Amino acid sequence: MNRLSAGPIGGGSAASAAGQYRVCGNCRKVPRQEKRVQVSPPLTRGPSAFIPENEVMQANGLDERTNLLVEEYSTSGRLDNITQVMSIHTQYLESFLRSQFYMLRMDGPLPLPYRHYIAIMAAARHQCSYLINMHVDEFLKTGGIAEWLNGLEYIPQRLKNLNEINKLLAHRPWLITKEHIQKLVKTGENNWSLPELVHAVVLLAHYHALASFVFGSGINPERDPDTSNGVRLIAVNNFCVCDLANDNNIENASLTSSNFGIADSLSELEALMERMKRLQEDKEDEEASQEEMATRFEKEKKESLLVISGAFDDEIVSTDVSRYIEDPGFGYKDFARRGEEHLPTFRAQDYTWENHGFSLVNRLYSDIGHLLDEKFRMVYNLTYNTMATHEDVDTTTLRRALFNYVHCMYGIRYDDYDYGEVNQLLERSLKVYIKTVTCYPERTTKRMYDSYWRQFKHSEKVHVNLLLMEARMQAELLYALRAITRHLT
Repeated sequence: MNRLSAGPIGGGSAASAAGQYRVCGNCRKVPRQEKRVQVSPPLTRGPSAFIPENEVMQANGLDERTNLLVEEYSTSGRLDNITQVMSIHTQYLESFLRSQFYMLRMDGPLPLPYRHYIAIMAAARHQCSYLINMHVDEFLKTGGIAEWLNGLEYIPQRLKNLNEINKLLAHRPWLITKEHIQKLVKTGENNWSLPELVHAVVLLAHYHALASFVFGSGINPERDPDTSNGVRLIAVNNFCVCDLANDNNIENASLTSSNFGIADSLSELEALMERMKRLQEDKEDEEASQEEMATRFEKEKKESLLVISGAFDDEIVSTDVSRYIEDPGFGYKDFARRGEEHLPTFRAQDYTWENHGFSLVNRLYSDIGHLLDEKFRMVYNLTYNTMATHEDVDTTTLRRALFNYVHCMYGIRYDDYDYGEVNQLLERSLKVYIKTVTCYPERTTKRMYDSYWRQFKHSEKVHVNLLLMEARMQAELLYALRAITRHLT
């Protein structure tokens, strides 16, 4: 069945836009018209549209430890596709599942249905149907009122009041101020207590970041035994059958092989390792001044705004998702493209996770601070001392560059970090991938995933996605918790 239908996109420029694009009737994305192909619904098999199924299974073996973790900490009671891909890194998976289970199921300020509805609201900011569908099911299972699923106009005003902070956290967290916090905690009968608000903020940041992982890893819709073909087509995420029209399917091996030979990607790997080695040697010889370090940060921050993702010019939000969104046009892209606002610098030393955020979140929402801290440390320090086919490699500088580049895009600066390392270690195609996965994950394609680190294993790229996810979550939390601290002082 052909799911690509011709027709206007909507808005004032519909006539001209319709001449260039058609809209996918399944995922509502806008494929390029020149690739007129007939497509039918079989999605790629396995948990990921980007990673061959046999590689996921080989990498993790779905060992007994993973099954035990799922039994203990999965809210759905099954091994879902996210868990299968994450279980490539079982150590991290345990930290992730424990913290997520605590947010959703353990004693906490918010009622269980609220937690899942907040997850839906967060996932909707990035049109992540995969997470929306997952939490629609969980919302109903935990006693949620079915009418709320008709959209935001059907939910209590108290939940509606989260729309603004949800929007800002997802796209421009640097705009969050103590006034936003005061508005939520001082609104009469619909007010939020501070513990409730911290619980909500943690959930919002978690699911914004998890949407980045879902799209960055090409997580496939869950197979549903209740349907004839085993797939819940409503649960589409960014990878859709229409992506066949955009050369975005897993079967198309020519994406990587047509433009780059093995020799090219091998030399790329060797060059990266040489740069890592040289950086280490240079660091031992002399350190840059604080002024030079600040200049390099500002340069990198400014350049990050110029990194353009491979996005479609027009985006359509499906009705299934739009019902949970207020102001769908608001996003990071507006800031980057128009340059109407100056991205302020957040000096990490003035408000750190370790010294400030951790203690505040733990005080207002008992124990979640410890679980989040363990998860952040786990992903930051996770290493197998390998790079592609090389062993006994210290990857510390590379992991730090990935984490700090995400924070740089959000205006967060570490005084003791030389941002010149980012340009040395992260090639342009990787920067495009990082910015897309972090700032507008719904635009991620397999072409982007394939375009960087072509000699690296899929497990290493999953590790990259975990780093991006946690760096993004921590950045959102730092801005929100700083605003709460200012409200309290």
